[in-house]
Amino acid sequence: MSASAVFVGGRHPSRCLLGLLAWLLLAGLGQLPAKAAEYHPLPPAAATGLAADGWLLHDAIGNRLILYLPGYHAPAHAYYQWVRFQPRQPFVLSFLAAPGLSIFLDNQLQYTATRAGRFSLDLAAAVPAARLGHPHLLAVWQADGYPALSSFGTEANTPAAPVATPAGPAAAAFRAQLRLPPGQGTNVLLLFLLLLGLLYGVVRSTYPAGLARILQVNELFGSSADPQSFLTRPAFTWLNLGLVGLFSLSLALLLTALHTDFSSLPLFQRVFDVPESAIVARVLVYTGLIITFVIGKYILVELLSYIFDLRLLVNLHYREFLRTTLLLGLLLPIVLLLYLGLNARWPGVVGLANGCVLLLLTATVLRVARTLHQRASLLNLHLFAYLCATEVLPLAVLLKLIVFTYPA
Repeated sequence: MSASAVFVGGRHPSRCLLGLLAWLLLAGLGQLPAKAAEYHPLPPAAATGLAADGWLLHDAIGNRLILYLPGYHAPAHAYYQWVRFQPRQPFVLSFLAAPGLSIFLDNQLQYTATRAGRFSLDLAAAVPAARLGHPHLLAVWQADGYPALSSFGTEANTPAAPVATPAGPAAAAFRAQLRLPPGQGTNVLLLFLLLLGLLYGVVRSTYPAGLARILQVNELFGSSADPQSFLTRPAFTWLNLGLVGLFSLSLALLLTALHTDFSSLPLFQRVFDVPESAIVARVLVYTGLIITFVIGKYILVELLSYIFDLRLLVNLHYREFLRTTLLLGLLLPIVLLLYLGLNARWPGVVGLANGCVLLLLTATVLRVARTLHQRASLLNLHLFAYLCATEVLPLAVLLKLIVFTYPA
């Protein structure tokens, strides 16, 4: 038998061995993970401004950033966005902050809010000049809540004014500033104030006798227990409804100028998504809310008077509330005019205007309590509890929402 007869099928053993090794190699490669086919999305291109629809979420499972879709993803405690800074141009980030809100840039903490308010900070000042043209990762984190993404925006070409002027190398320190009302909204507020004055003049010429009854300051501070002329008339008249509208417009203008608003409430952001730059829309929304509160106060008084068995005091209570509110509301246009005129020269006018709102709300409650005490003693437990439910508790809520949300 020849040597070639021992070969199986006439094949050389070396060829069979090579074929077997190739088959094993291919089978082994088939078991390895196909890393070459895995898709790794690239980060989005960094924008020179802040995109409202460019926020990202951290995907912990894939360890990557994914696009945040408000209607698809649940609210998160941290949001990210790639940004790019232009050389020799400020990047002023403006936002509404709740206590504890932190701003990070490239995983470096830049600012943590210690109190609620609207702030602005120049992120470009925290980046070295050599890195201004590169993309940077902006992160917003709120440990005990959710950041208000709709309030974040950029003010291009608007430098952030320093809180104080430090000496030496600290002059270039990165600081976050409380935002003061923008100057571009002053003309809109002045036009509204002019319209308000014209409307008050129309009311004065149309209802001179009715307006004179409201302006009886001696009755407001008098101690007589006899029924006063205003308190014996119907609460809902055309004159009173018109004055309620003018009062609501006055208070709305002052709150808009102070930037003291309800935007920190999650419910308000969901129902009334009004951007900060829309001055007219904000004034109209605040006016509608204030009118709703004043008219709805009558429903609250009616309901609680039935619960506490004090139905005889309903008309007296609401008319006194209405008279005091409308009378003190006549001072609001004067306060707004002083605020717009002195804001640029005297920063203390902000606290003065805020104090006038505090005085208006508190004086109304005190006057209502005094009038009710003349009819029935506040030592009556039912009357005292009724006053707390109808006046003191709403006062505390209003002070929290529109007075103490504006830092001093």
